Amino acid sequence: MNLYEHTIVARQDTSPAQVKQLTEKYSKIVEKNDGEIVQTEDWGLLNLAYAIKKNKKGIYMHFKIKGSGKIIDELEKNEIIDKNLLRYMTVRVRKFDLEAKYFSQKNEHEKKEYKKDYNRD
Repeated sequence: MNLYEHTIVARQDTSPAQVKQLTEKYSKIVEKNDGEIVQTEDWGLLNLAYAIKKNKKGIYMHFKIKGSGKIIDELEKNEIIDKNLLRYMTVRVRKFDLEAKYFSQKNEHEKKEYKKDYNRD
């Protein structure tokens, strides 16, 4: 079994219900092809480095997938024709990092340090 990290970027005007629908749609494709979704993360609305199809922001969704290469082929075949998606990317990894939350809010320690520095006289 191969391990993959798959990220998709949806248009910024996609509703939360549509985002949930997209997540379920691509999860079902993985499961239909004998794969396993290990973890799904919704990174939310983030700025793009450059405008893509007149969008300056995008809604990011990240999947950690365990399975064969044909799963990725099937995912990308469906993503090419999906009008709600701006981009997608798949990276093969050796192991998953299931603990790090790269796009979550700052942790409590960083918040306290920021407040302490900000309140200096």
